[in-house]
Amino acid sequence: MATAYERYNLHTTAEKFFIEACDEGTDDVLAIDRVSNEMTLTGKNDVPPSAVTRPICGIMGTIRLVAGMYLIVITRKRNVGSLLGHAVWKAVDFDVISYKKTVLHLSEIQLQENKTFLSMINNVLTTDGFYFCTDFDLTHTFQRLANTSPDFQEMSLLERADQRFVWNGNLLRELAAQPELHRFALPVVHGFIVMKPCRINGKIFEWILISRRSCFRAGVRYYVRGIDSEGHAANFVETEQIVLYEGAKASFVQTRGSIPFYWSQRPNLKYKPKPIINKATNHMDGFQRHFDSQLLIYGKQTILNLVNQKGSEKPLEQAFDKMVTGMNNGMLSYIAFDFHKECSHLRWERLQILIDAVSETQSDYGYFLVNSEKVVAQQRGVFRSNCMDCLDRTNVVQSLLARRSLQSQLQRMGVLNVGQRIEEQAEFEKIYKNAWADNANTCAVQYAGTGALKTDYTRTGKRTTWGLLMDGWNSMIRYYKNNFSDGFRQDSIDLFLGNFVVDESNGATPLRVQKDWKFLTLPIIMLVAFSMCIVCLLMAGDTWTETLAYVMFWGVAGVITFTIILFNGEDFVDSPKLVHKEKMD
Repeated sequence: MATAYERYNLHTTAEKFFIEACDEGTDDVLAIDRVSNEMTLTGKNDVPPSAVTRPICGIMGTIRLVAGMYLIVITRKRNVGSLLGHAVWKAVDFDVISYKKTVLHLSEIQLQENKTFLSMINNVLTTDGFYFCTDFDLTHTFQRLANTSPDFQEMSLLERADQRFVWNGNLLRELAAQPELHRFALPVVHGFIVMKPCRINGKIFEWILISRRSCFRAGVRYYVRGIDSEGHAANFVETEQIVLYEGAKASFVQTRGSIPFYWSQRPNLKYKPKPIINKATNHMDGFQRHFDSQLLIYGKQTILNLVNQKGSEKPLEQAFDKMVTGMNNGMLSYIAFDFHKECSHLRWERLQILIDAVSETQSDYGYFLVNSEKVVAQQRGVFRSNCMDCLDRTNVVQSLLARRSLQSQLQRMGVLNVGQRIEEQAEFEKIYKNAWADNANTCAVQYAGTGALKTDYTRTGKRTTWGLLMDGWNSMIRYYKNNFSDGFRQDSIDLFLGNFVVDESNGATPLRVQKDWKFLTLPIIMLVAFSMCIVCLLMAGDTWTETLAYVMFWGVAGVITFTIILFNGEDFVDSPKLVHKEKMD
């Protein structure tokens, strides 16, 4: 495999960027012309002595904004651990550098738009969870890597990467077009990775958890639901649990993703907007594409639908069940489990009902196992779990299924003795629960903007009062972000991933669309009305009837204005500007 370079120096001159590969035995330098945008491969002798030099950790890619092209580099990284002897890194800090030396060519409006676009790029870059490896392919599972051709093995990291999980694929387009520059291209995944050396019965093994978030139909909680026309599901995450012990390698893969048909749940100031199933679309086309792809990649699928089977979530469960039946594919099975009903009143032990119900299927699917470089077992199917957000309920269930698989793997490898259970290994159990809770938090921040709910159960095996309080706090933060800041976050992701491209012609951008008059006028009227209501109470009139009349007038004015705002809720939330709703749905 053609590995990527590990160490770099960035040399900057007025005309060019020179990115020097500092690995031993190489003379390669990537030269980027700051005027023509041309990229060429050159040598260290071509770097001018007058260049300003600083070390960098890698190239994220390039992107065009209003001011022109920008170079995005990784400036700081943190070692996560070693995977089969390959260092895995977390990208911690980035720098976005303009090709242009000045912004004097921009008008005041363009300057403001460019500043907004830069804020969007930084919004994505500061979201936790970017990982890379210079000499190992993080985008594929162990099983996929074991079933590849010799030609695949010779490809560069960028060429062979699973494009679903390369979050900087859009930024690397110019490098991808020139094969001689591929060693400068680092495919970066977004999600969560934890690597822990563990000990049970005096035997040391490596336990690894990798969650890969898909960049297809990526977005934020309420603005991206369901699937697109190509069958890509919102918030699709592939999670792989890996065990390494004395030359043996075991892997267990699960997936999560939004309910795969056309539905939406746009924020409208209500705490929980009503989900709407699109009635004007043929759902089976996208549904079929989604599962055809999933069956091809993963084999058999067991769907674990954890949504409520009453209230606003009920129609989604019924439609999902109906479509699986209509697809009539023997490799696809469906189980509905009303998580909230079954586990109400803190009866979390009832989750065992679901785990027992799928135990036979899980044993049939198995897991991937290699012993002394020989493939001993292959995983023949996956569990595809979902709730509404594919976050809190989903993560709890995935952690229980992963533990059952791990129990079998560790016994087969000889780490656990016959009759021993993982739950009894206090030291490892703590590591395991905390890692899955951290996985839940990271995935939740990336999609919903806050940490996950129900992580107290994942960490401790039971619900706690503090956990319930934290869930309430996170729910409040989610409400605020989903209604008043997620439009900007959605725009940021669309810009970063190339779903929206800044026009080279310097024409007007969608950012110039002005808010409707109601957006400012009605909240001001409501604020004035409620303020006057309080003033009238504090500064009473000559008679109580006069005071009551003033309070009633302003109170009614405030309530009427509030009702109008709530009725027109979608006009008052922070909506995406860059990608049209039709395209998103």
